[in-house]
Amino acid sequence: MVAWLNLPLASGWIADRILGDPSWLPHPVVAMGKGISCAERHLNKGRYRKAKGAITAIGLIALTYASAWLILHLLSDYMWALIAVQAILIFFCLAGTTLANEVRMVFTATDRSLDDGRRQVGRIVGRDTARLSAQEVRTAALETLAENLSDGVVAPLFWYAIVGVPGMLAYKMINTLDSMIGYRNERYADFGCWSARIDDIANWIPARITAALMALLSGTPRAAWLSIHRYGKCHASPNSGYPEAALAGALDCRFGGTHDYFGSPVYKPYIGSNPREITTTDCIKAIAINRRVEIASVLLVALTRLI
Repeated sequence: MVAWLNLPLASGWIADRILGDPSWLPHPVVAMGKGISCAERHLNKGRYRKAKGAITAIGLIALTYASAWLILHLLSDYMWALIAVQAILIFFCLAGTTLANEVRMVFTATDRSLDDGRRQVGRIVGRDTARLSAQEVRTAALETLAENLSDGVVAPLFWYAIVGVPGMLAYKMINTLDSMIGYRNERYADFGCWSARIDDIANWIPARITAALMALLSGTPRAAWLSIHRYGKCHASPNSGYPEAALAGALDCRFGGTHDYFGSPVYKPYIGSNPREITTTDCIKAIAINRRVEIASVLLVALTRLI
């Protein structure tokens, strides 16, 4: 039986490598997003918004975990069906291939025209893109690549190793809540604060594991480690700065700076010290680092499951 423990993980990861997130395939995150939007529309008004946001976040996370656990429990007597469903759910929870493809397309589009680059990067970042320079477009793509290596690959695998597929799906709900309502603006400051804090807690260890693996596998570990030590805590997020600092050190470049979000400027400290021009060569190297970290993470989780 031990020999089959990693079959769902291997199958789900290979499916992600081959398929990414095809637009024709219904995705659980879409359903999660609709649930969050419905709750926000009905509850984010009037008094006690912080309490209602807490109930929304905890309730949706618990519901996601319980639903996944129940489905797998009902399949526990049917080994191949159980393996197949676990593999499909793991596939849905991983976003390594889609992330790499999206970042690659940003660089290709920017090389074609600045307007195309702005439109393309707008698919993967939350900041306003209408006035970004070509350098800022490429920088935004690489920042997202580093941050979402943790959110889209390492963190789901970490929670899978700890609490299995239900925990992996619960993490996706946590991450979706944060990406939709975890903002410190007038609309979401109260209602989304619990979602943001839960996401910070869920990503605290994975973000640092991600940064460590990026440094070890970057080809320039000393520079990456020094950058993590110097800049990891500079980000407004308690977690995002660590993988960004690792990549900035590996590429010898600089991330951060002030950008517009929802029409208002938001100051971000610089991460890295070399404000040089970002090129397609940097994109290729960054994606290669991501792939190495992804493979290492899968192997580490597989080993953990066997132990």
